[in-house]
Amino acid sequence: MSTTTLDKTDTAPAPAPAPRRSVRRRGERGPAGAALLHGGLVLASLIALAPVAWLFYLSLGPDKEDYLHPAGIAGKFSFSNYGFVLEHTGFLDWFKSTMIVALGTTLIGVFVAATTGYAVSRMRFPGYKQLMWVLLLTQAFPIAILIVPMYEIFSELGLIDTYWALIIINCSTAVPYSAWLLKGYFDTIPFEIDEAGRVDGLSPFGTFFRLILPLARPGLAVAAFYNFITAVGEVAFATTFLLDDSKYTFAVGLQTFVSEHDAQWNYMAATAVLIAIPVTVFFYLVQKNLVTGLTAGGTKG
Repeated sequence: MSTTTLDKTDTAPAPAPAPRRSVRRRGERGPAGAALLHGGLVLASLIALAPVAWLFYLSLGPDKEDYLHPAGIAGKFSFSNYGFVLEHTGFLDWFKSTMIVALGTTLIGVFVAATTGYAVSRMRFPGYKQLMWVLLLTQAFPIAILIVPMYEIFSELGLIDTYWALIIINCSTAVPYSAWLLKGYFDTIPFEIDEAGRVDGLSPFGTFFRLILPLARPGLAVAAFYNFITAVGEVAFATTFLLDDSKYTFAVGLQTFVSEHDAQWNYMAATAVLIAIPVTVFFYLVQKNLVTGLTAGGTKG
């Protein structure tokens, strides 16, 4: 008689899987942190936009004393100030002069800054470090003490009341910072690209213009925007060196609304809003490269 033993395996139900815990990645913000961050950004945006919105609101007041009683503008606002500025002032001449000076400063200033920054970044000539510190030192002098010697120099050269005087002065102000910025950006471009250009038979200038400059587009955009707004907003030299009212820039033209005993604030506000338009357009054209250029230009010095 044979005995068969049957092994019975306990078939207990499998334990339920534990709930998955969401693991927050490094640098990832939680809901509270994201809400706080976005709230801070919204608040900062409102603070930045508030003066612009207030200026536009004041420009709608038809009377020059409306800025003293801004609540009354809502009931009588009009665009008459803009019509007066465009038709009965030299605004179009101011616009032409400002664009000549600003674009001239941008083109010449960026070219000089780019060649200077590239030379210091790639070439090791005697005094290359001292050159950059000298450029930085020029920013330490106040504009007021430079007006008299500059006026004498330009008077001897016959450049008083010319656009070239302002372009040269604005370049002397904007180029040092732009050269430092672009030097830092050129440092982030691998040196092997220069060597590849030489292997392909390019001259140093050919390598610079055909290979390096296209890669440095974000840095060039930042330098161009800085040169442009420097030229548009410059007041002291433009007031001193421009004598013909048809050559006034925006900064000088605004002063025509202020006399010894009177100030036409409504026209000034309308003109300021109109001045912001070309600057905004220029910013829109270069804004794609601004953040990249600023961050990359600050990684190396």
